[in-house]
Amino acid sequence: MPEHALSYLLYLKKTLFHPSSKKMKLLPTALLILLLAVLSGCAQPIQQEAKTIFYPPPPSQPRIQYLYTLTKQSDIGKEQTSFEQYLLGPEVEFTGVVRPYDISTGKGKIYVIDRMYDKIFIFDLQKQQLNTLEDNSHPDGLVRYGSGIWVDTDGTKYIADIKRKQILVFDVNDKYKGAYGDETIFDKPVDVAVYDNKIYVCDYTKHQILVLDKESGQLIQTIGEPGTEDHQLQRPTHVTVDEQGTVYVTDAFNFKIKRFTPDGTFDLAIGTAGDTIGTFARPKGIAVDRQGNIYAVDAANEQVQVFNSAGQLLMFFGGPGTNIENLWLPAGISIDYANVNYFQNFADQDFKLEYLIYVANMAGPGRTNVYGYGQWTGDSRRLDRMNAERQVEEKKNQVQEPE
Repeated sequence: MPEHALSYLLYLKKTLFHPSSKKMKLLPTALLILLLAVLSGCAQPIQQEAKTIFYPPPPSQPRIQYLYTLTKQSDIGKEQTSFEQYLLGPEVEFTGVVRPYDISTGKGKIYVIDRMYDKIFIFDLQKQQLNTLEDNSHPDGLVRYGSGIWVDTDGTKYIADIKRKQILVFDVNDKYKGAYGDETIFDKPVDVAVYDNKIYVCDYTKHQILVLDKESGQLIQTIGEPGTEDHQLQRPTHVTVDEQGTVYVTDAFNFKIKRFTPDGTFDLAIGTAGDTIGTFARPKGIAVDRQGNIYAVDAANEQVQVFNSAGQLLMFFGGPGTNIENLWLPAGISIDYANVNYFQNFADQDFKLEYLIYVANMAGPGRTNVYGYGQWTGDSRRLDRMNAERQVEEKKNQVQEPE
């Protein structure tokens, strides 16, 4: 069954079988049974690969390893309830992320914006639960069309909502606290980042980063202006801020990553238009590690490219393909130092994780891919053996491919 059809059926099932849905009473029993039968035959769980995938591949010293994929509740340990198994059988889950677009993390939690459901899913690693970020006790506590999310160090969540033209705020307990801005300030807020007492909002159609004061909510600064020069922006899509307050922007229609100093002065431009490594065809999410290395997603090339603080290309990973470690229309990316312990058991025995990298895929076999950056602690002879095994497997696959 085509993916878009399956996604729609999953959406119908989630809506129809929600206890508050009035539609459930209106549909004939036969139609419900048919819908369940179709879904039971089509929605198969993702199989997590056991083989080790390194970037760069052996015999080079690996720096990044593919670890896992997060899509549904059982991916974090909780199995279906008996009621779900009664309805759908043990192999089917209808609660899960379908079209993830952006990601952010807190201690023990991963927040994923889903463009299919227009919801923010929460992978609670400690409780092994999949929930959604919404405060039904507040009349304004509903995300209408989330595009970017930032989790601050105190656990506060900031969400760029395109339809509401606001930055929504949820506290550490996921309760709605209010919103910044409105249509008089924002035109199309697509992403948000927070540093100290400043909120940085990426406005796609204003071609600027709008900076708000966290206390007053007033617009206090703009970064960039419309245009094609290095200090200008053309359809920016993502923004992030490092631990020093340096601002990084995906300048989509100029095919570059731009860096600005904390006071908003242009500092660096990375990339140019192209479809090879070192260039950008459709740049999307960006993230920065503690060493100042810049991770840039390209949705068209389906790669994540890593640059040092001087803008020099260091490596790339993901890549197009049909395996679960590959990228399919990737969008958001996030770096996480707080939750390494939850994924260390997926790392190779000779690979010591330092931090995690999450990449949101809007299509393909894996939705939210988890990679780990770390250091190789084993000897080079094992890397040589792994390389030899990889070459044998590649030759075997080439022989099996139809002419």
